[in-house]
Amino acid sequence: MHSQKEGEIEAGQKGSVQQYERATNQNGGCTPQEIQGRFELLRGLDTEQMAALNKKVLRKVDYRLMPTITLMFLLKQVYLDRINVSNARLAGLQKDLHMSDTVWNAGISTFYIGYLVGQLPGNLWLAKSNPSWFLPCMMLAWSIATICMPAMTNGAGFCICRFFIGLTEAPFFPGITLMTSSWYTKEENPMRMAIWHAGNTISNIISGFLAAGILHNMEGIAGLYAWQWFFLIEGAASILMAIAAFFLLPNWPTNTRWLSPQESEMAQYRVLLSSGGKDEGVGGTWDGLKEAVKDPFTWLFCGMHFSLINAQSFKDFFPSILKTFGFDELTTYLVQAPPYAIAYATACLFAYSSGRFGESCYHIIGPIIVSAVGCSILISTLNVAARYIGVILLVSGTYNGLNLQLSWETNLVPAPRSKKAALIAIANCVSQCSHWFSPHFFPRSQEPFYRLGGGLIIFGCVCTVLLCWGVKWRAKMLNKKLDEQENWAEHDGNEKGWRFVY
Repeated sequence: MHSQKEGEIEAGQKGSVQQYERATNQNGGCTPQEIQGRFELLRGLDTEQMAALNKKVLRKVDYRLMPTITLMFLLKQVYLDRINVSNARLAGLQKDLHMSDTVWNAGISTFYIGYLVGQLPGNLWLAKSNPSWFLPCMMLAWSIATICMPAMTNGAGFCICRFFIGLTEAPFFPGITLMTSSWYTKEENPMRMAIWHAGNTISNIISGFLAAGILHNMEGIAGLYAWQWFFLIEGAASILMAIAAFFLLPNWPTNTRWLSPQESEMAQYRVLLSSGGKDEGVGGTWDGLKEAVKDPFTWLFCGMHFSLINAQSFKDFFPSILKTFGFDELTTYLVQAPPYAIAYATACLFAYSSGRFGESCYHIIGPIIVSAVGCSILISTLNVAARYIGVILLVSGTYNGLNLQLSWETNLVPAPRSKKAALIAIANCVSQCSHWFSPHFFPRSQEPFYRLGGGLIIFGCVCTVLLCWGVKWRAKMLNKKLDEQENWAEHDGNEKGWRFVY
């Protein structure tokens, strides 16, 4: 795809179809047999042998990749630390450092400045490097920055620490999204992303119990505040996981050391078959970036991801929101867990369904509508039972939506890897801009309803629904053009080629 001159790439629908066709023409035929024929060690295998080898490779990758990135994501402060900072605030972090609400919100926002700066270059670098050393190095860096947080003495120190944590964490989330899409097929992708994305939900469950255990019981031990112990323990655990990841993580299907040559070829075959024969390894870094910028799907998914992050803007203030229910401090920590546990269970169900039926649009829209209903309940009544049900609906719907959006964007743009990396990074980068202003929608003056923040959440839900329809419409139009160019009709008996999924 990168070898075509820029002037040959027309805008809009025609450009996307031409990009697909160029990849197909450069890589040869797209039938399973023709793709299998590209690999010397797979050519002589029959259907049963291919199925057995495929199962063996999938099991091997599942056992090594999924637990490792799930645990890394669990400990990754871009999620665990966000909720922990909010819990630490309840335990006196803001008061002990003599920070006003304005300084506190500045520190929360500073994290995302670092996160924004490191996002795109980090993911483009990852696409051309080996994940088995790149991602653990990033994890070591943010763990060290986290361990420095107990040394803070004022708001300026808080802002500086948060900036460097954001900068070093930036490549991780888009990086594991890229890795998952480079190892799994479009049918397997949603469920696998739901599994490691469980680290997101589980971290919030664990955070509540950690807060109850550490912040409630370790105040004054060794002369430290409880919140200082919180960050020390968190940073130390992350360092241990980063060291283990050096030995557990794979690289790419072409160069993973714990796959045999035949298994490596099968791993490559699986992804090629899923992408219609398009080799994700072709193209340079800047070629991929240019293609991503020119593809309308990139900007549609930027808008969708941005809207979903707005819909999840309650996360940084979740303990503070639950505190308005009238619970004591210990109960406030503990009641954070059930909504996230339910969110994880429903995310797995929706991800399985999405992969099984090859549908993404309405699998996102449904949960997002549920989130809007939950938010409406939360901001309209003081009844504790009703508000807690609203919280469960809000958390479950937004986490389902974000998980499926991630798999959808990588299935729609499966290759080349440099373009996919750029798309993921750009979308994630744009979405994080939400955190520059969303903290200001949750001032303490808005307690107990937080209606200003609720308005932002509902706005994000509405925009997500509209953008889902926009992506689906564009995918259908592109598929129609591919049908016309292949002279394919539903009942003509010809085999249908690769199509954009929606």
